[in-house]
Amino acid sequence: MKKNTPNLEDQNSFEKVLKTIDIVKANQKALVILIPVFLMYFIPFYMVWQDSVSIKEMLKPDSWMSTLKWGLIFFAGIIAHELVHGITWALFAEKGFQSIRFGVMWKMITPYCHCKEPLQIKYYLIGAITPFVIVGLLPAVYAIVVGSIGWLLLGIFFTIGAIGDFMIINLLRTEKKTDYALDHPSEAGCFVYREIVNKHM
Repeated sequence: MKKNTPNLEDQNSFEKVLKTIDIVKANQKALVILIPVFLMYFIPFYMVWQDSVSIKEMLKPDSWMSTLKWGLIFFAGIIAHELVHGITWALFAEKGFQSIRFGVMWKMITPYCHCKEPLQIKYYLIGAITPFVIVGLLPAVYAIVVGSIGWLLLGIFFTIGAIGDFMIINLLRTEKKTDYALDHPSEAGCFVYREIVNKHM
């Protein structure tokens, strides 16, 4: 999977383009999609469990120990989201986990994972989408299978929490998948290196 990266700074071979998103707009969009995401997961949950367990009973406050447990799972999910980014990108990076850095954008209180080396866009996109699948989609599916409101709410939250990742994926959807993306060191997004193809008449 790993391959030697060409000299991306060679201006005769690659065009460098900045692709970033606005974190404030990402948070605004997260609020917009809150209800659609909730319905997307809650409707099948309700259809499966409406005759077995009262939804009203499920929503009743539990003991403080249970609240603490879900609080810890929620916090672990935030960390897991970034770890999944890092682990996935490290699989495709030449230097592995040495190229992965974690931090927090304190102005927005937003944790992040940064890959310090360029990856082919197809691999960059895999790393971008994987946290949604593992931390958002799978908990929601598990909730529907076992009838857990707690896991359902976690799935909803972490699906909405992946809105920034989806916005970046959307920025890159028309790019050639064998070109390269380099994570921006301080903003949400990346530099795209498009290979220049010389056409001879």
